[in-house]
Amino acid sequence: MTEQYSLRIAHLYPDVMNIYGDRGNGIALKHRCQARGIEAEVIGVGVGDPFDPAGFDLILIGGGQDREQRRIADDLVARGPALKAAAGDGLPGLAVCGGFQMFGHRYIDLDGSVIPGIGIFDIETRHPGAGADRCIGDIVIDTPFGRVVGFENHGGRTYLTPGQEPLGKVIRGYGNNAEDGNEGARYNNFIGTYLHGSLLPKNPRIADDLILKALQRKYGAGTTLPPLDDSTEEAAHSAAIAAAMRRSKAR
Repeated sequence: MTEQYSLRIAHLYPDVMNIYGDRGNGIALKHRCQARGIEAEVIGVGVGDPFDPAGFDLILIGGGQDREQRRIADDLVARGPALKAAAGDGLPGLAVCGGFQMFGHRYIDLDGSVIPGIGIFDIETRHPGAGADRCIGDIVIDTPFGRVVGFENHGGRTYLTPGQEPLGKVIRGYGNNAEDGNEGARYNNFIGTYLHGSLLPKNPRIADDLILKALQRKYGAGTTLPPLDDSTEEAAHSAAIAAAMRRSKAR
């Protein structure tokens, strides 16, 4: 990999949507780029900041509670058409938990109020009511990237419209709604998921796939990603899966 390659990564609302260490996703992407000689810049985009998805190669948004989602809702909806068009054109991205919910059509909260989304994923999220348990704990899923491990903590239940591809199938934990075995969603090169942890340091294959998709979109389909010595990362990944398999609810 030569120094001609560079990526600009937009982290949306990092001061608001950053629960359970989701900021670590940007840190992991930057580290894995720089280890290969790829210049990587992670740029925070707050409410009201100038932002054009066409100026970026990869998008991140983390999780937040209902009040944080309400804080950013108007700003995100205003950016929605541009983000949706960019995702349709292959822009890679990762949306976690509350960000995942808001990249769907809507979230209907505990009081029945609607927090609007931007419709990148064909999903709807609904809170099941005050008496319902939260979906919380370690989670392991089967995905096209292999087994993926993380931590989930959400009250809302997300439902995929027929035809919407999930990220994976639950082995341990709850997933989107604790009912149908689905976890997350995929659209083109965009990933939505409930997995914190943060996700990408625990699952370097997903990090590398996002980086590769971003490079190929920018520099051409023949662009490749040199391997790294991931012995430490793979050992940590395996240990996290083993711990989650012991502690979490079987599907």
